[in-house]
Amino acid sequence: MSKVIMIAAVAKNYIIGNKGQIPWYISADFQHFKEKTLGYPCVMGDVTFESLPNGSRPLPGRENVILTLDKDYKAEGATIFHDYEKALEYCKQKYDKVYITGGATIYRLGMQYADELEITRVDKDYEGDASFPEIKEDEWEEVSREEHFDEKENVKFSFVTYRRKN
Repeated sequence: MSKVIMIAAVAKNYIIGNKGQIPWYISADFQHFKEKTLGYPCVMGDVTFESLPNGSRPLPGRENVILTLDKDYKAEGATIFHDYEKALEYCKQKYDKVYITGGATIYRLGMQYADELEITRVDKDYEGDASFPEIKEDEWEEVSREEHFDEKENVKFSFVTYRRKN
């Protein structure tokens, strides 16, 4: 049985992006993301895929699965789907873990499919135009937390794992 995991860095006010960019730069978070997702498919929207830096598109060492409504969309080195459930089914047939990697709409729609959440909680409010869906305590339980501090951003952050309650 494959596990569907949503992975995201989320500000205190649930912001995840601003004008197509992450509003902070925490290198330990990027390393955490890479360590978790390497070797597994990353399901993302076309906007998120396009926002990846040139040297990182497609994300190396991972199958990049792009969800888009644009029937003519092309992305070199990526697998394209126009249906969320078909994309997840495709990934589950090939891998024991599937990572949903954003953006906001993909997270919102993916919340119903996720078994776990890997959230980097950034302990600060940021301005932005993209947010992560609310993590409801009656649906999710925190199973681990690792506290950190980023000197450059001058911010506390935590790697938090949530598991869906049965």
